[in-house]
Amino acid sequence: MLQSRKYDRTYHFPFSKGAKNDDKISFDWQGILEKELVITEKLDGENTCLKAEGVYARSHAAPTRNPWAENMWQIWSNAKPYLGDLEIFGENLYGVHSIEYSNLPAYFFVFAIRDGDTWLSWDEVTFYAQALDLPLAPVLARGRFTEQHLANTILEYVNQPSRFGGEMEGVVVRNTAAFEPAFFYQNVLKYVRENHVQTDEHWTRRWRKARLII
Repeated sequence: MLQSRKYDRTYHFPFSKGAKNDDKISFDWQGILEKELVITEKLDGENTCLKAEGVYARSHAAPTRNPWAENMWQIWSNAKPYLGDLEIFGENLYGVHSIEYSNLPAYFFVFAIRDGDTWLSWDEVTFYAQALDLPLAPVLARGRFTEQHLANTILEYVNQPSRFGGEMEGVVVRNTAAFEPAFFYQNVLKYVRENHVQTDEHWTRRWRKARLII
């Protein structure tokens, strides 16, 4: 297996209201319109990776042992026999961040899978997530878009509530086909709602467990 890398930094659309000074902006983003796209809800949690060696948060230097990631180890234990070289990335919502979801059915939602040096297609992500009984990040739309159509569709969704209750943080737009990590920035972009974070205190300072609907 190739040495693992953390999830690539996702560039903002230039019209993303929530982009901050240290965020990366894609000003030449129209090339993504040549591809079939899937738009998913950007969930407000911790980017977490399941791979054969354990559970990793943003850093892949060592497995995470933070208390707000303790739920992930049971999920990993169930998935470990089937992972092989797969690295499954998703949003861990066990700890409340800036948004507290009122209709949360699970704590972990898959949004990408890497196999060696390839980001798998969305259909492959869906296949593996279903095989491992792991829910996907909510899919909002899929298809081909013109520039104005995509911008209008993004703005329409971010002004709606989250699929899990509460405000929506934003959306992620990705190419449905597989691609190499070197071209990640050309195939995955995001839009984040303005004023998403409402406090200067980091969520980990006084973290609390999110509530599920069951």
